[in-house]
Amino acid sequence: MARKYSRKKGKAGSHKPERKTAPSWIRYKPKEIEMLIVKLAKKGKTSSQIGIFLRDSYGIPSVKEVTKKKIQKILKENKITSEIPEDLMALIKRSIAIRKHLEENHKDESAKRGLILTESKLKSLARYHKRAGNLAEEWKYHPERIRLYVE
Repeated sequence: MARKYSRKKGKAGSHKPERKTAPSWIRYKPKEIEMLIVKLAKKGKTSSQIGIFLRDSYGIPSVKEVTKKKIQKILKENKITSEIPEDLMALIKRSIAIRKHLEENHKDESAKRGLILTESKLKSLARYHKRAGNLAEEWKYHPERIRLYVE
């Protein structure tokens, strides 16, 4: 699939295995894994960080295969989700970093273009999350106000 703004194709990445059953080497029960996820979320980790931590430290390759639920669903059941989705928050942080850079370097044209592209992605992703019900309908992106919220 092509990239959104560069007219290039993306790199091929690794694929998950076809098998949909839990591997035999996992010694944790689904309840234990859910408790681990809740504990890590309360420490402030995002769902992707939790998945990576469980993979690297506990040897759990896929939470969904073992628990039959995604990490995000487990967090929703325990009411630990944040009001802004993780992917949207990453784009917000990137746009804040670019704006901070542009305050010091006014003539950086490539950074200006990067800001335009980042905010375009941000607005289209916000539209998607509003349609999906993950974000409040009245939520709007205001760079000055959102900077206070994130920092």
